[in-house]
Parts: sequence; C-alpha cells; structure tokens
Amino acid sequence: MDFLTNAKARYSVRSFSPRPVEKEKVTIMLEAAQAAPTAHNAQPYVLYVMQSPEALAQIDACSRNRFGAPLVFVICYDKTQAWASPEGTSSGPVDCGIIGTHLMFAAHDLGLGSCWVMRFEASILKQALKLPENLVPVSLMPVGYPSETAVAGPRHSQRKPLLENVLFK
Repeated sequence: MDFLTNAKARYSVRSFSPRPVEKEKVTIMLEAAQAAPTAHNAQPYVLYVMQSPEALAQIDACSRNRFGAPLVFVICYDKTQAWASPEGTSSGPVDCGIIGTHLMFAAHDLGLGSCWVMRFEASILKQALKLPENLVPVSLMPVGYPSETAVAGPRHSQRKPLLENVLFK
C-alpha cells in the first residue's frame, strides 16, 4: 500500500479484539520507531511495551483509554538526551510525536489498529513504572486487532479545505 492510501485509511481504533499481537509484528513496529528521525539524531525516546496482564492493569490504573487493546506502547523521552533549541525548547515531545506516527503507520500496514492517547494520569503512570525523573511520558498507544465493531469516528474523514491550513508566500 502506498503511503497516502495508508495515511487516509488509518483511523483511531477505540475497540480492540483480545487477540494478542504476534511478536514478529511488535518487532517490526519497534524497528519502524527506531527508523524515525529525531532532532540531531539524539534518539531520546524510551518505549515501554506493555502486554502482560500486570502491565495492562498499570495502564488501566492511569487511563480509561486502553479500549481493550492487548498491547500498549508508552512513549517517553529522556530530558537529559533530547536536543534543545538555542531558546531552550526541548525536541523531546516532537521526537515522541514522530516515533508515535511511525508506530501508528507500521501498525496499520501490518493489519493492526492503534489510537494516540494523551489522556492519562502521568503521576500514576510514573509511579507504576518507577520512571526516573529524567523520563517524561508523552503518550500511550494502544495497539491490536480491531474488534468486529470497530469503525472510524464520525469526524475521521472531515478535513478542512487544504488552502485553509496552507499558506504560500
């Protein structure tokens, strides 16, 4: 599938089958994340692959938005490794956004669904995972096989006219 077709077909899955994700597919998604560009190639990301019942219970304790997925990536960055602009802006959140995008499209390409989740209690997650102070959790990404009832949200195909968001100078 070409990229544009993949990008238009991918949607946020909010209802997953309990079917586990095969180890080979997890490996491919992790390789896609590893291939993602980061500022100055600092690669400050840290991914937690949450798939055991205990790990998924930790996700459920900090977010209502696992949607029954059998796998959740916790996408973090290390404050001590992220590049910072001369003005002091950290590349960490952007780097994590790029990593997450690679994970989403790799999942879709493998016949899996995913959903970007930023609604979680960071303090609960940090405590559960015993995150050191330098690691910042940015997002959760539930991944798995969409359930039989999974459909794109009602606003999935709604897009502003291209020239409303693009300016040519």
